[in-house]
Amino acid sequence: MTDIPSREPQPVEVPVDGALSGFLLLPQGATGLVVFAHGRRSSKYSRRNRALAEILNRGRLATLLLDLLTPEEQAADGAAGDPHTGDVDDGPGANIALLTERVIRALDWAATSPRVRALPLGLFGSGTGAAAALGAAAERRRELQALVCRGARTDLATGALPQVMTPTLLIVAGLDPQAVDINRQAIGAIPGESRLEIVPGATRLFEEAGRLDNVGLLARDWFLSHFAGTDESGEQAR
Repeated sequence: MTDIPSREPQPVEVPVDGALSGFLLLPQGATGLVVFAHGRRSSKYSRRNRALAEILNRGRLATLLLDLLTPEEQAADGAAGDPHTGDVDDGPGANIALLTERVIRALDWAATSPRVRALPLGLFGSGTGAAAALGAAAERRRELQALVCRGARTDLATGALPQVMTPTLLIVAGLDPQAVDINRQAIGAIPGESRLEIVPGATRLFEEAGRLDNVGLLARDWFLSHFAGTDESGEQAR
């Protein structure tokens, strides 16, 4: 797992009512694909998500960083809500049902794209995007091999949690007691394999030195361990 990842991300468009744009990075010898579902007011250009994606790339995991809103929806969302807290309101970025449908469309794209359809499939969600990822996992349990959520708003996905059978890792900041509490409750509601990892000394955005790297390494190991048991069709080996 020492391959140097490609430095040439490939532009991707996922068709919806309009198009969702993103970047696919496919390292040599990739053993799986991880689709990112970012939180509100983030984008495919997010510094944190790009840093996390690079850690996964160095573990020979392909990554798809994708905007879940069209450019028009992003403009509308920018005029709503609190950009610092991500408080829920009526903007498109707060519509969990819409975001969930967009994540599902991204998974369906990955399952049919000649570039990546042979790869085991995972989801990496954060914030409100993690709530959408949990909803998508409930709907696409056969296609999805692993799910990781960072700072997940699991309180926005309570209806989906009892349907999540995908192996799920929830990663939360140790200095964010509200997130620790709601994610601990979520673990009790998920019937499939699940684990809670608390990163000590980290605040909500994991901005402290080395804490984001901790998240990336935990996620990398989770994806690799659960992709290892899948065959070329994406089914679990028996």
